[in-house]
Amino acid sequence: MAQISWVKDELLLACALVMENGWRELRQNDLRVLELSDLLRALPLHGGAAVDHRFRSPNSVSRKTTDIATAHPDHAGPMTKGGRPTQEIVADFLAHPSEMLAAARALRDGIASGELHRIPVQPEEIDDDGGQGAREGRLLMRLALYRERDRTLRDQKITQVQKLGKPIRCEVCAFDFGETYGALGVGYVEVHHITPLHATGPRETRLDGLALLCANCHRMCHRSYAGAAWRTPAAVREEMRHGGAHAASPAS
Repeated sequence: MAQISWVKDELLLACALVMENGWRELRQNDLRVLELSDLLRALPLHGGAAVDHRFRSPNSVSRKTTDIATAHPDHAGPMTKGGRPTQEIVADFLAHPSEMLAAARALRDGIASGELHRIPVQPEEIDDDGGQGAREGRLLMRLALYRERDRTLRDQKITQVQKLGKPIRCEVCAFDFGETYGALGVGYVEVHHITPLHATGPRETRLDGLALLCANCHRMCHRSYAGAAWRTPAAVREEMRHGGAHAASPAS
């Protein structure tokens, strides 16, 4: 079969296993490798690739754990040819160990619940770098976008805000669809998870964990940029403040 590159979701699960094993590789007959092989073959990412017994076989999973282990800076021997994405996932785990392990656990929880298998591909789940920038990978991003587009959830959030006597407008830039588009835009707004699912886990969404955003600010919250895979509405507001000040500066 043609070689299929490992994507962020798969590397996330494999690297978590290696980290929990003391950054040592795992052999193909290890029960943890066998379990991960079955899990990767079931991920809704590569179409019908899993019909081939060689796809993410225990042997290929074991080789990937070797790539990950040898990419660790403390590894004494030579590095195997695992590729740049493997090196990047190791760097992410070293820089954000608790967050990356939480993302791996959240991904496993979403798979175990069956929810990730029922959700169709979502627009914008693949970002500018092919989905590799988002720390949670494509599947948790898919789940987050799917939940944010849930009309019932959005209506419940708007009702909550109205009961608090607050305006229905973007919490970052204060854009009000009704003021701009008249009756067409009254009551319209998008919702966004303030903290991404890779940090909270795919548990039931709480209304207090959602923010009202315009489409532009929503996209900026989800955008991978400058080493950050996501940002809160407050962080986007700060980016706007600095960006606006820079734009207003006279040209030299």
